Amino acid sequence: MRHRSIDWKVYRTRFLIRAKQLSEPYAFIDALGREHHGRPGDYLVESSDGQRSIQRREIFEDVYVAMCPAEVFSADSPSGLSAFRRRASTRSSATA
Repeated sequence: MRHRSIDWKVYRTRFLIRAKQLSEPYAFIDALGREHHGRPGDYLVESSDGQRSIQRREIFEDVYVAMCPAEVFSADSPSGLSAFRRRASTRSSATA
């Protein structure tokens, strides 16, 4: 599966995430050793701290609202996801 940046879009609920809809089956094991499996139509989701998961299409499309292509929130942009990740890590450090 290709992971080109142009395929990603930014979505929001209470938090900003990046996600892309899967066009083929996809599976991976996360940093905690959990297996994730997705089918075509499901979404690969990346949270602000970089963790990835797979969300079923029905749930994802009911919860998330598309905002813009992910390029707007590129790592090179000071107002992009990299800045959001810094704010999120600062918040989690303060609550720890």
